[in-house]
Amino acid sequence: MAALNLTPNGDWSSPPSMPGSALIFLGTGCSSAVPNARCLIQPSDPPCSVCSQALSIPPDQNPNYRCNTSLLIDYCQSDGNTHSYVLIDVGKTFREQVLRWFSLYKVPRVDSIILTHEHADAVLGLDDIRAIQPHSPTNDIDPTPIYLTEFAMKRAGVLTIEISLCAGPRTSLKIFKALWISTQEEFLLDIWPFSSALKICCPLAGSYLLFIAEKFPYLVQKKLKEGQEVRRVAQLDWRIIEGNCEKSFVASGLQFVPLPVMHGEDYICLGFLFGQKSRVAYISDVSRFIASTEYVISKDGAGQLDLLILDTLYKKGSHNVHFCLPQTLEALKRICPKRALLIGMTHEFDHHKDNDFLAEWSRREGIQVQLAHDGLRIPMEL
Repeated sequence: MAALNLTPNGDWSSPPSMPGSALIFLGTGCSSAVPNARCLIQPSDPPCSVCSQALSIPPDQNPNYRCNTSLLIDYCQSDGNTHSYVLIDVGKTFREQVLRWFSLYKVPRVDSIILTHEHADAVLGLDDIRAIQPHSPTNDIDPTPIYLTEFAMKRAGVLTIEISLCAGPRTSLKIFKALWISTQEEFLLDIWPFSSALKICCPLAGSYLLFIAEKFPYLVQKKLKEGQEVRRVAQLDWRIIEGNCEKSFVASGLQFVPLPVMHGEDYICLGFLFGQKSRVAYISDVSRFIASTEYVISKDGAGQLDLLILDTLYKKGSHNVHFCLPQTLEALKRICPKRALLIGMTHEFDHHKDNDFLAEWSRREGIQVQLAHDGLRIPMEL
């Protein structure tokens, strides 16, 4: 990893733009982002010092202006010239992130997308993927691969099934893809390539929630129904991955290891481990580490990380579905990465003041840690 030096206020300075791979932090804030809208429309007395900065400091100069968590990996292939761009999560603020950081760092496209989970702050920007794809009024372009777990796909409302419809004693019709529309005791299936619907009973229907298919049915539908107009939409190639540390996958030439973690005790979210020359782990939504995952990324386990990018929601206390700073710092002491960057912060965090505290903690504990900020670019050998 390229040398990074802690400045007096706790920031890491990176060398000037240089060839090679890099990590670009498109967003480092919580789901509601920062500034918190309520702080601006219903200001407290005294006003929130972090959120009020948004009224006087341009976002690109304000490290306390935070969009939804998202990481762009600029991966320089082994030839030293070819770059691939892998995007982790596409949240509610994706368009703003593209306008601000893709233009600044001259990012021309996205080659692959990886989803940590299907919550709004990770997927609601999917419609805007079309803005960074080649323009085609008829959608005649290569789709962008998008990687997610089968659980997330089912939660997204997309099923790949095989149903035999008996048309007589010797005949049957096999149908392979369906979009379910009901979450009650029945599936109402909109069958492709057929325009008719089929209703079947399924005891599992109530255990899945409509999400992407309800909000973006045009992103998963592969064929138009009779009479349906062609509209320009993002073209995505949905690819299922296993949420298992032992089942790696490759996206745009870079190998990723899924890191399942608890995001509340009723939900598993994924982080990802990547990089051969430098070991990097990205974990944006976590309330508790699963033992097998912690082993894979720990110095006393499978090997020390060069960089751990980790969730921290609030400065004090605890939260049921996220780490807060006390749990984050305890986890860092157990995992012991060489360096750590914190993401997912609310408006409780003041970037410069809290990095002063983290700089002191770093000196005491021997682990360099700081709050990341939107637009941070770190050269990284991968």
